[in-house]
Amino acid sequence: MEKLYTYQLPNGIRGIHRTVRSDVAYCALIINAGTRDELADEFGLAHFTEHALFKGTEHRRAYHINCRLENLGGELNAYTTKEETTIHATVLKRDIAKAAELISDIAFHSTFPEKELAREREVVADEINSYKDSPADMIYDTFEDMIFEGSQLGHNILGRKAALKNYTTERIHRFVNRTHTTDQMVFASVGNISERRIREIAERYFATAPSSERNFKRIGPAPIARFEKSISKHLHQAHCIIGGRAYSLNDERRLPLALLINTLGGPCANSLLNIAVRERNGLTYNIEATYTPYTDTGAASIYFSSDRDKIDRCRELVAEQIGELCRNSLSARQLAIAKKQYMGQVAIAMESREAYMLGTGKSYLIYNEVEPIEKVYSRVEAITREQIADIANEIFGQTSTLIYK
Repeated sequence: MEKLYTYQLPNGIRGIHRTVRSDVAYCALIINAGTRDELADEFGLAHFTEHALFKGTEHRRAYHINCRLENLGGELNAYTTKEETTIHATVLKRDIAKAAELISDIAFHSTFPEKELAREREVVADEINSYKDSPADMIYDTFEDMIFEGSQLGHNILGRKAALKNYTTERIHRFVNRTHTTDQMVFASVGNISERRIREIAERYFATAPSSERNFKRIGPAPIARFEKSISKHLHQAHCIIGGRAYSLNDERRLPLALLINTLGGPCANSLLNIAVRERNGLTYNIEATYTPYTDTGAASIYFSSDRDKIDRCRELVAEQIGELCRNSLSARQLAIAKKQYMGQVAIAMESREAYMLGTGKSYLIYNEVEPIEKVYSRVEAITREQIADIANEIFGQTSTLIYK
């Protein structure tokens, strides 16, 4: 494994780089600011800001932003989560400086012209409509809204259409100035570029940004009571999600939980839930378990869809699997297979250099370090059956349920 090179610019922006042999290079500015950093009257503003970043800078119009890398065969994109905003690019290695300059221009010199914002409000409104047409996606956000009710995490990323008209040039500038501070940024890169060269590029395009520091703290969610709720959506199928809060990014139990979730309902066809509900009983096309950790909490859940008259039987089978894990954990053989499977998935995922860059960048942003993969493997190997049983009891012993039907 090639080593990671890290550095810090005078304004507080950190950098992390991996040199690899390839004609393709990847880079990203990862900002520790997302929808949980919105004020009460700003829900959806972080995501709208992500769109607005592409609508013009002091040096470029929207058209020129869109064409800058695409004309070179590269790609420019961005995404927003509840805790991050990321601008990332894929280019030929010879164009890495152009990509870094463009990302810097977008991040630090966007003007958010009102004429462009008026058009983009319609684009985001259409995105919200599309999202509402997908109950399999929407139920996750509704569930998190409920388990984090009353907290910064208790609202979805897209926001509401009615609020879009309030997000003006001035509002966006205020949000960016408050949340996009240089002490909360990492410039991550992967490519056939030397450490000296990537440092030069970062200093040229990112060190000139004025130094700024975050002056607010995120507030963790207060405890809530478990719930069971059914919402009528007039759908052909029923959709169900079962789960609750889970461990944070800073909790040592997050890795055993990730292993448990992968075994229970990960992407492999031999997951416990897939075998029990789909393969043996043919009750669903899609059943999965997911774990989303945040800096101070997390969410773990099991999702499935089925015909309405089969939803109760699906729930019974899910409860049986959870109960078995809570009582008896995994067998020694099951745990050994689960460990090999998980480590194999990690190794394969790291072959995607873009995913690797984004993962190491986020790790450096949160922990100020990246754990060597050998250490991750060692920690996976150390997971015991007793840990799995304890975690299964804590996370799934008392769950909440949301049903769309």
